[in-house]
Amino acid sequence: MNDSGGDGTAAATRRPTPRGWGGVAAMAAVCALAAGTLIPLSRDAGSAIAAPDAPDPAGGVTRVAPATTEPCESPEASLPPSADDGPTIDAIKKRGHLIVGVDQNSYRWGYRDPATGAIAGFDIDLARAIAVNIFGSKKNAVVFRAIPTNQRIPALNNGTVDIVVRTMTINCARIRQVAFSTAYFQAGQQILASKSSPISGYNATLKGKRVCSAEGSTAYEALEKNAFGSVFKDAGDGRPDDEDILTVPNQLDCLVRLQQGLVDAVLTDNALAAGQAAQDPAVELKGDKPFTTEYYGVATKLGKDDLVRRINHVLEEYRKGEWTLAYQKWLKADLPEISGPPAPKYRTG
Repeated sequence: MNDSGGDGTAAATRRPTPRGWGGVAAMAAVCALAAGTLIPLSRDAGSAIAAPDAPDPAGGVTRVAPATTEPCESPEASLPPSADDGPTIDAIKKRGHLIVGVDQNSYRWGYRDPATGAIAGFDIDLARAIAVNIFGSKKNAVVFRAIPTNQRIPALNNGTVDIVVRTMTINCARIRQVAFSTAYFQAGQQILASKSSPISGYNATLKGKRVCSAEGSTAYEALEKNAFGSVFKDAGDGRPDDEDILTVPNQLDCLVRLQQGLVDAVLTDNALAAGQAAQDPAVELKGDKPFTTEYYGVATKLGKDDLVRRINHVLEEYRKGEWTLAYQKWLKADLPEISGPPAPKYRTG
C-alpha cells in the first residue's frame, strides 16, 4: 500500500484518519498484506488450514471450461437443486474438507474478528452451512482461503478453491467464466463518502473527484460505463498494481484511502458500504438508494454441476430460517430494510 501516494499532490491533500470501528486503518494495514496472494487463514472453530498451492479440489487436471456464447437474459437462473452426490462432491469428501474462497476485509460479511482473531460474517455462516450439509458434524471440514476481489474467478479456475462465497455478483460476463448458485442476497451499487462531502450520489457531483473501486468489481465496470467526469483509473502513474490509489485489490483498501484523503469517494455494493460506514462514523452512503440491482451467488468452476445443485439444495433449506438468523446477527443493524432473501430462479429445459 502506498500511503504517501507516490507524489506531492496526494500527500498534500491527506486529512487526519477518522477513528472508526476498532481502528479500521490499522486493521486494514494488516489485512492488506494478503491482498495480492491467496493465503490460508488461521484455524478457527470448525475450520482447518489449507496447504498452499493446492491441486484441483475435485481431483485430476485443472481445465477451464470454454466460455458460452449463448444469449444471457436471466443470469441468476441456476441449476435445479439436488441432494445427490456426484463426482465433484465425491472428490471433496475423499479429500476430507471443503475449500472456500472468502474475504477477510469486509466487516459483517467476511472479516477477522479483532477480539478473537477468527474469521466471521454473513458469508462465513453460509459457507459453514454448505460444509455441514456435505460432511455432517465432522470437525475441520471447511478451510477458508482469503482471496482479493480480482482473484475470485482465477482461484476457481486454477483449482485453489472449490467454491467462492465472497459477496460475488452474478452477471452475464461472469456466468461465461464460472457457475453460480441461485441468489442468496440482493444488493446494488452506491457511493460512500465523507459526511461533509458535497458529493450527493452517483451523479454529476462526482465531476473532478477521485473515486476508488476494487479491481475486477462491478463498481469498476459501472465507472467505466459512466464516471460522471470523475477520475477512477491509475493509468500511467508508474505504481505497481498493489500500490494503486484508485483501483485496489480489496474494498477495505478504498475506505483507508478515503480516510487518508487520497480519494474523495468509494463506489461499491451498498451492502459492503454499509459495513464500512459502520466501521467509520465519519462516512456515509450517498443517494437515497442503490442505482443498480445485483444478486450475490456462490460461485464454482464451470462443469461442477453436482456441486452447484448441492449448494442450491442447501440454499433451499437455508432460506427457511438460517438466512434470517444470519441476517439479524450480521446485517440488520446496518441494512434494516431487507425483508428476506431473494427468491431462487431455476433453469428450464
